[in-house]
Amino acid sequence: MLQKLKHHKKILGYALTMAVLMLLLRWFEFRFLILENQYEIYIGLIALFFLLFGIWMANKIITPKEKTIIIEKEVKVPSNESFILNETELIKRKISKRELEVLTLMAEGLSNNEIAERLFVSLNTIKTHSAKLFEKLEVKRRTQAIETAKKLQLLPPTLG
Repeated sequence: MLQKLKHHKKILGYALTMAVLMLLLRWFEFRFLILENQYEIYIGLIALFFLLFGIWMANKIITPKEKTIIIEKEVKVPSNESFILNETELIKRKISKRELEVLTLMAEGLSNNEIAERLFVSLNTIKTHSAKLFEKLEVKRRTQAIETAKKLQLLPPTLG
């Protein structure tokens, strides 16, 4: 075994010398690369740092703090055929037939001008009817008036 080792001693010496020279060459190449391009490397590292920092900040800012819960409920909508006008509530609140017409047209989404044209009256008349309706239904806005009228069964639930 010692004989074989002596025979390959020269080859192992050359291989070891070549390995040391290759490492030395790589070290010089690396050193030259760092010294020659140090600003580009530093700028690249800083850019990479800010990129990762920006991604982290965006995830922190955009992530919702509250969890949204979706609840599905079945809503039964009665048909217009089964709707019965609550006459007692009409009499109790003293809502005239004309005011009921105006309320119905409001629920259809018409503006005051469109209601006036449809009923062949002036705009001021419609505004007066609306104001009296709001007072009688104890509301301040059209949407509240329509909602209250539906609850009191003055309008069909499917209207509007």
